[in-house]
Amino acid sequence: MFDYTFHWRVVLKQWPQLLKAGLLTLEITVFSILFGLVIAMLLAVLRKSENKTLRTVAGAWVACARNTPALLQIYIAYFGLGTFGLHLSPYISVLSAITFNNAGYLTEILRGGIDAINPAQRQTALGLGLTPFQVYVYVIFPQVLKVVFLPISNQIILAMLNSSMGMVIGLQELTGMTTFLQSQTFRPFEFYFAAAVIYFVVAKVASIAAGLVAVRYFKGK
Repeated sequence: MFDYTFHWRVVLKQWPQLLKAGLLTLEITVFSILFGLVIAMLLAVLRKSENKTLRTVAGAWVACARNTPALLQIYIAYFGLGTFGLHLSPYISVLSAITFNNAGYLTEILRGGIDAINPAQRQTALGLGLTPFQVYVYVIFPQVLKVVFLPISNQIILAMLNSSMGMVIGLQELTGMTTFLQSQTFRPFEFYFAAAVIYFVVAKVASIAAGLVAVRYFKGK
């Protein structure tokens, strides 16, 4: 018979630690997306390059990021690089791996956005004397970001969820801290359920906010 007694007070008692861990999760999410977006912009441009070598390098990054598990990428950053004397902390390992992963997916998102822009705009901008770099910065990417805003917001949510894998190398982000606390209190259901609710609420709020921003600023643009 079901005779489990729920004790939610123990979760409330540890709320400050969960909040601190949750903020670490958000920190990793924000930085990995920002760094990943910058790298993705470069890779997206290289994917459009006439230089075959540059296209190959960019394509290899995208292929590796999109066709290998994010968990394996974290293992490579933390354990694999240590083989060559490069020992990264759990935080840097997770941030680096999630950034690498984000860059791969964001590159394809941006490339799709670039393809949606009329090529004549680029030729016109070049004809007006802008350099290729200026064309992308001032003409192409401002329009692309409007086109791919919602897909990027989805990648932000995915990055947040992927950060939970940091627990396997000892990073006490939200999932890692939850695992630690449940091992100390022997209340696994309460803590894991609370963590799941936090992830769900943050993801839904982010999704709704992104939708509102898209309607408010990008509708019809």
